[in-house]
Amino acid sequence: MQNWQTKEELTNLLSSLVNQQSITGSTAEIALPEYLYHLLAQKTYFQTNPTYLNLHPLNDGRHLLTALVKGKSNRKETVILLSHFDVVGVEDYGSLENLAFHPRELTKEMEQIRNDLPEAVRTELEDGDWLFGRGTMDMKAGLALHLSMLEKAIAGEFDGNILLLTVPDEEVNSQGMLTALPVLRQLQKSENLTFNACMNGEPMFTKYPGDPAKYMYTGSIGKVLPGFYCYGKESHVGEPFAGINPNLMLSFLSQQIELNESFIERIDDEVTPPPVSLMQRDLKEEYSVQTPHAAIAMYNVLYLKQPFEEINEKLLQGADRAAREIEGYMSQKAARFAEIASDFSMPDSTINVLMYEELYAEAVKRYGKEEITRRQNLLVSQREQGDRDFSTLLVQDLASMCKELSPMIVLFYSPPFYPAVSSHDDPLVKNVMDYVKKYTKRNHDIDLTVSEFFTGLSDLSFIGPASSNSKLQQLTTNMPLQNNGFIFPEDVMEQLTMPILNIGPFGKDPHQWTERLELTYSFDYLPAIITEAIHQLLEKKE
Repeated sequence: MQNWQTKEELTNLLSSLVNQQSITGSTAEIALPEYLYHLLAQKTYFQTNPTYLNLHPLNDGRHLLTALVKGKSNRKETVILLSHFDVVGVEDYGSLENLAFHPRELTKEMEQIRNDLPEAVRTELEDGDWLFGRGTMDMKAGLALHLSMLEKAIAGEFDGNILLLTVPDEEVNSQGMLTALPVLRQLQKSENLTFNACMNGEPMFTKYPGDPAKYMYTGSIGKVLPGFYCYGKESHVGEPFAGINPNLMLSFLSQQIELNESFIERIDDEVTPPPVSLMQRDLKEEYSVQTPHAAIAMYNVLYLKQPFEEINEKLLQGADRAAREIEGYMSQKAARFAEIASDFSMPDSTINVLMYEELYAEAVKRYGKEEITRRQNLLVSQREQGDRDFSTLLVQDLASMCKELSPMIVLFYSPPFYPAVSSHDDPLVKNVMDYVKKYTKRNHDIDLTVSEFFTGLSDLSFIGPASSNSKLQQLTTNMPLQNNGFIFPEDVMEQLTMPILNIGPFGKDPHQWTERLELTYSFDYLPAIITEAIHQLLEKKE
């Protein structure tokens, strides 16, 4: 029996999924895959083939879910349908927070307060068919559509296999997808599968306010999260020239990195934004009249096809320029102070700029690798911090062992890292996209635009072909967390690379209190569009 095929049925399914308040890191994020397992376990197919439906544990108690439906012809060819079920928080809903996970009730309330809504939202409420709520767009509608495709596969719709993969933690660190990679590899071997392609169901993103286009994607944008650890020289506030304040160091560094146009990249109509700071603070834990000894900044850097080595070099150059400007600034201010305090003199101070691997090598040189490993293992065993703060702590520990190098700026990297990936030139993906465009125009009079890069970040980054020939060793050797409670699985990624594409629903305002899904396109037209895409991905080649 099929339960998720009509617009009404899909809307009901989506509402039930949104009711599960699966905010990343919450207990409901643990409960949702169990709910999905319960739904699917009621299908006769999985009662007959229980080994094809599985919950797979992450190392923190969460689960990802796989559901395999094999075609009757016993072909190896398989399409992976990828989604994530976690969502961001709901603090931004304000007085509507208690309705954020009740889409029908929230939508009715939005209609009641339409005069208080932004103009664009108000207009769409009047003209369209929308469902509001956290996760309606990003991305439980995509998951609902994939469940619908799974039902079709059970009914024998596809000449090939469908593997549904839905994961937690996409909104934070993508630990769900990283955990899924060896799971997919094992399924590939044990079930004798050939992965033709992975289709994601992330919603389409507008490129500018009022953008009328509807998009499909053949790749996903990349992201690195560089951190700069600034180790100054502490001093009493009455003797500011006796040290260098790391907060001052950060201010010069920010001028070099924040919005730096040299990082902007354009591929066709896609343009990456320049870097922005996501974290900037000193590491002093309590108030005193001593200046801080260290400070930290982390930056969001997006890229399309730039080699990682090029990005790293730009970051290093920015840090080096900041260091020279800090030295000049301190000398200038000291000279002005000396004009007033005639008996004052200040020794020259050089700011060292290091990569994390250089700091690590220096610490090993001084204390031996065994001691460094012991210290890092101890920190890992006592860890209470998240990935960003713990990365900083690992750098800080090494810097304290080499404090004679201060003042210094240390460049390192923290999770999450999303490789830029693209199947834009893949013959299979090109043919599928061309077919789907013609099908959609012919049947629904809708023009779909193929864009190379999905710009919202996605888990396709860990399974698609890299958009550049970058070697990731430079990244992992400068990632303090690598092998310290975290492993970026380069080897598994290389073994599992496959063509990728993203065909998802239409909505607006992801991660905002006005997040909403347009139901006519998403649940009236899109199921048939995705069905046609899967047929094409599984089509036998003569």
